[in-house]
Amino acid sequence: MAKRKKRKSRTLAETADRHHLYELSVQCSEAEIDFVDDTFKKLRGRRARSLREDFCGTANVCCEWVRRHKANQATGVDLDGEVLDWGRTHQLSRLKPSQQKRITLLEKNVLSVRTEPMEIISAMNFSYWLFKERKQLKRYFQRVHRQLADDGILFMDAYGGYDSYKEIEEEREIEDGEGSFTYIWEQEKFDPINANLICHIHFDFEDGSRFERAFSYDWRLWSLPEIHELLDEVGFSKVTFYWQGFDKDGEPDGVFLPVTEGEADAGWICYITAEK
Repeated sequence: MAKRKKRKSRTLAETADRHHLYELSVQCSEAEIDFVDDTFKKLRGRRARSLREDFCGTANVCCEWVRRHKANQATGVDLDGEVLDWGRTHQLSRLKPSQQKRITLLEKNVLSVRTEPMEIISAMNFSYWLFKERKQLKRYFQRVHRQLADDGILFMDAYGGYDSYKEIEEEREIEDGEGSFTYIWEQEKFDPINANLICHIHFDFEDGSRFERAFSYDWRLWSLPEIHELLDEVGFSKVTFYWQGFDKDGEPDGVFLPVTEGEADAGWICYITAEK
């Protein structure tokens, strides 16, 4: 009798869920909402109840927002139907029925979507950097300005520093309950003439397999003065930068404070608020 061929077992990379890995290694929806919620209260003297998450991906942040208060409403906007479906299956399904009713996910372009006036519009994880031309980013800021409530606030983040211009890789070990994996951030190419930046996320696993280019980004590395100038031009009344501090060991401490002057670090990250 002919011997049956032994079925080859699949590697960890082949069975990995890239969206789950992204949430574990890149996102911290709790910390993000902590900052957004508390900062809005400091600036406006009350809690916001409506939030729109642009480029929302898996809608992780929307879900965290509606968990915080029974009156909170969230709208997520993303062009990618596949990632929205993943979010419905893996994120929204974990909410109570009453919480699910307070989330709306829209497969729309942020440059053309129409929503109710929002107290908060959030564009995090440098997602707006996909607008590589000045007129495109200005158009996005104009759309946001129009669709914010009268006292609404746009929240964004940005990164920079002299390492951001380099073609480098950075690694970080991530614990996943059942084991660990390595998150790799690769800056493959930077063009100083037009500030175009090509980046990838890879994941390495304990069995030696790699999820190559789980995510890729074709961005423009926008500077803070450029962002500030565009926000001013479209009519935002005040722009504030919130700089992250460092602990005694020189590691980021996760605390972001308003500043008027930054530091020339190799790598920095900041939050931005633009008040209507």
